[in-house]
Amino acid sequence: MSLKRQIYFWLGSLALFAGFIYLFSPILLPFIAGMALAYLLDPIADRLERLGMGRLLATVTILLLFVVAFALVLLLLLPVLGGQLAGFLEAIPGLVGALQTLVMENFGDQLRAISGIGGEELKSSVGALLGEGAGWIGGLVKSVWSGGQALLSLAALFVVTPVVAFYLLLDWDRMVARIDGWLPLHHREVIRALARDMDRAVAGFVRGQVSVCVLLGLFYAIGLAVVGLNFGLLIGIGAGLVSFIPYVGATLGLVVSLGVALVQFWPDWMSIGLVMLVFGAGQFLEGNVLQPKLVGGNVGLHPVWLMFALFAFGYLFGFVGMLIAVPAAAVIGVLTRFALAQYMASSLYYGPGGRPLVEGDEEGSDV
Repeated sequence: MSLKRQIYFWLGSLALFAGFIYLFSPILLPFIAGMALAYLLDPIADRLERLGMGRLLATVTILLLFVVAFALVLLLLLPVLGGQLAGFLEAIPGLVGALQTLVMENFGDQLRAISGIGGEELKSSVGALLGEGAGWIGGLVKSVWSGGQALLSLAALFVVTPVVAFYLLLDWDRMVARIDGWLPLHHREVIRALARDMDRAVAGFVRGQVSVCVLLGLFYAIGLAVVGLNFGLLIGIGAGLVSFIPYVGATLGLVVSLGVALVQFWPDWMSIGLVMLVFGAGQFLEGNVLQPKLVGGNVGLHPVWLMFALFAFGYLFGFVGMLIAVPAAAVIGVLTRFALAQYMASSLYYGPGGRPLVEGDEEGSDV
């Protein structure tokens, strides 16, 4: 009965937490962003404390530097990106039409031979396909831009988040100690071990992946701008920021860049090849340098599981769900591995009176 009560207690707590997130998700963004910021900056505050700086002074110094750097980045990039975004959305219909004409004039015979469809029908099919893809991308960008501003209240985000981050960062160690004191005495060491595994998984991925996304965004943006691609800065930064979803950022950026490059540079294959080279070099840099150095291979988050978590939490809780998807996926992964280890060591796996097989055993288990 004790085990059943524990299971009911934790399942009920999980249900209450999920219900709270679902009910208050429209207003939680500044608070979750503040918690994430405090979590990301806590190791820096701890290091400054070890160097002899007080916690209050370390917190104020870190947050001031972060806010100033963030404000400078916004002041430098936001006007440029806003102008490119507006121009890109206006240019989408013309780009689609030009790309359709280019494809039909240069590859129409090959497409007709492969598909067996007549010219006009094929032209309308290609146009519909390109139009739907462009419409989806444009709609996504517009919804994130306008809907995000209306629903998530960016003004509140910029005002509330630093305040929340300040108080959480200031009291982080005391909060952790207080929560540790609430743990059930009988299971305290097990919970502490699980919490350490969760922290390693979340910190290893989030802190490392944030750096990877920023560096990739800068690499793609600078590379595409050097090539001379229209809207290159917008496409490059967008592809870098979406790179937290495995393979999606680079693929989406490459598809959009190639579409723009074909219209802009055709028939200059050299420039089109340079656009592809930028993304190829970015993928090589990500896979061989950035990911191993900044993220590592032991965070315990499989790319498929990560993508599922992002889509699932985004569907259930909106934009706030996407923010908590990665830490939630890491926590669920740690708990699942723990539960599987308990199962593999229990009589449910070996059967009543069963025992682990050792090398040389010829008799099978009773299961």
